[in-house]
Amino acid sequence: MLLLALDTATPAVTVALHDGTSVVASSMQADARRHGELLLPTVDRVLAEAGTRLDAVTDIVVGVGPGPYTGLRVGLMTADTFGLALGVPVHGLCTLDGLAYASDLDVPFVVATDARRKEVYWARYDNARTRVTEPAVDRPADIAEAVAGLPAVGGGALLYPGTFPQTREPEHVSAAALASLAVEKLAAGEELAAPRPLYLRRPDAQVPRNYKVVTPK
Repeated sequence: MLLLALDTATPAVTVALHDGTSVVASSMQADARRHGELLLPTVDRVLAEAGTRLDAVTDIVVGVGPGPYTGLRVGLMTADTFGLALGVPVHGLCTLDGLAYASDLDVPFVVATDARRKEVYWARYDNARTRVTEPAVDRPADIAEAVAGLPAVGGGALLYPGTFPQTREPEHVSAAALASLAVEKLAAGEELAAPRPLYLRRPDAQVPRNYKVVTPK
């Protein structure tokens, strides 16, 4: 096995390779405005570090969010394109699950990432491997009671210390964690999700109401 993992659902552009036993190469850059520009060079850098080529990859896993529309689709489109070109399976994993897994916490906690518009994407976990609520998007003040007293992981938690006073690492998701989680699940015979985006809300850019279509005469 040589599994390529990538995620662009948060400000981080992150890529990793896993050989079925351990992560052999990984890279991360945090830049919320340059996902499309950074992803392919990051893939090339990780392949070069591992001393291999893209056609050696046997599986792909991609973070499906939740995340902002523009950044999230960069990773998903790239993963789908690689999968079609190589003829290999493409798996999806919740980005929040990758953050939870990397935290290695063994107590109840919450993961929160920045959803912009003064909101967070979030979910609750019993431990690093067990999510107990579906991912949601809310204003931090509206979920303060639901997350009270819980440690919190992720960049969204850092933005709102009033709601999440007990923050823990990591801030951003890592493809190395996604890859390790995917390998663990596949080895246990679990079926991973399809690589479909988890947006949770409509994109910012929309066609204006009462838009008139002009056709040539």
